[in-house]
Amino acid sequence: MRFISTRGNSPAVSASEAILRGLAPDGGLYIPESFPSLDMSFAPSYRNLPELAAFVLAPFFEGDELEGELKTMCQEAFDFPAPLHYHTSKESVLELFWGPTAAFKDFGARFLAVTMEHLLRKRGERLTILVATSGDTGGAVANAFHKREGIDVKVLFPEGKVSARQQKQLTVLQDNITSYAVRGTFDDCQKMVKDAFMDEKVCSTYHLSSANSINLGRLLPQMVYAFSSSMEVFSKTGLKPAVIIPSGNVGNSCATYWAKTIGAPIHSVSLALNRNRTIIDYLVTGTYTKRESIATLANAMDVGDPSNMERLFALYPSYEQFAIHVSAMSVSDELIRKTIAEIYEQTGYIVCPHTATGEHMRRNGDFDRPTVVYATAHPAKFETIVEPVISQEIPVPDQLQELLDKEQHYSTIDTDYHLLFR
Repeated sequence: MRFISTRGNSPAVSASEAILRGLAPDGGLYIPESFPSLDMSFAPSYRNLPELAAFVLAPFFEGDELEGELKTMCQEAFDFPAPLHYHTSKESVLELFWGPTAAFKDFGARFLAVTMEHLLRKRGERLTILVATSGDTGGAVANAFHKREGIDVKVLFPEGKVSARQQKQLTVLQDNITSYAVRGTFDDCQKMVKDAFMDEKVCSTYHLSSANSINLGRLLPQMVYAFSSSMEVFSKTGLKPAVIIPSGNVGNSCATYWAKTIGAPIHSVSLALNRNRTIIDYLVTGTYTKRESIATLANAMDVGDPSNMERLFALYPSYEQFAIHVSAMSVSDELIRKTIAEIYEQTGYIVCPHTATGEHMRRNGDFDRPTVVYATAHPAKFETIVEPVISQEIPVPDQLQELLDKEQHYSTIDTDYHLLFR
């Protein structure tokens, strides 16, 4: 399989080359030249994530230099679970927070790190990873790439705009990890990364690559739990579920659309947003306009210019197609708090602010079938928001506590990407 740029002005490349480059030379994002169609009669059990991952990802690595190592890489990367928690027989939550940093981004980051390390070892090369984060991505990437052979990582996060526990995760690892608090927003951080990639001298000198969801190696593994969760619901109910995804930079959502496209038993995909309404505005007006990001309780979703919209527009190129396949709902901070309280009072289950947007959409949307809401982070990462709402202390999972006990190390810089290379 070959991969092309969303902007159409770069040559087709292999999966490995797309993953190492991160961004296409024309500034676009890599997408498959065409999507495969999986024969689900040959699919492994949804209970075995590594085997299911190898099955789902095999067509994307067909003919690639890592094709023979894919099963080994999946075994190494998918070593923690993604269980469904059932409120009722038809209402479930996909818990994506049992990885080392208690967020869904551990899945993509771990697979990307394993893939890059295998490639660099084979090629005898070294890379510098740039990653902008609105909260969870940076911690997942730092943890996944920590002490990986042949890789240096620079993590950028908006100063004062991530939770205290998120910042801990972003800043406690050293060795090959360097963290920067940027005086600006997430969109500023993301622009710094993109500008660095478009600087040919910097790009070639430091051999840059990306670990954001703009990187193909992040999206591909995120398809796997879209398969496992929908397969489980389908096997138990005989119905394809509606999947509801808290969405910011739209990488997780795009991966689920890709999974649906290639054969996952998913009926529909809906995007739960906070007050950053860029996608809803497009659905309402038919005109896509980038926005400044707005700070909300669901801070990891505070994105006014989602990078992966390029991939969604490539998948659904006309407004009419987009509007058929994409639905979205905006959830205010007030409703986030209200939903956290209601879920806890009615079920005893605790959700983070991001997951609460999905739960609100489930309760207020028009769904006539089983629903799966993606739980994107452990609520203990947002204790200052959640605990006052539920009047209950949230136990901290062991893997998160281990990081919180370490000392922070980071620099504070302005929004000039050149400062990353001094």
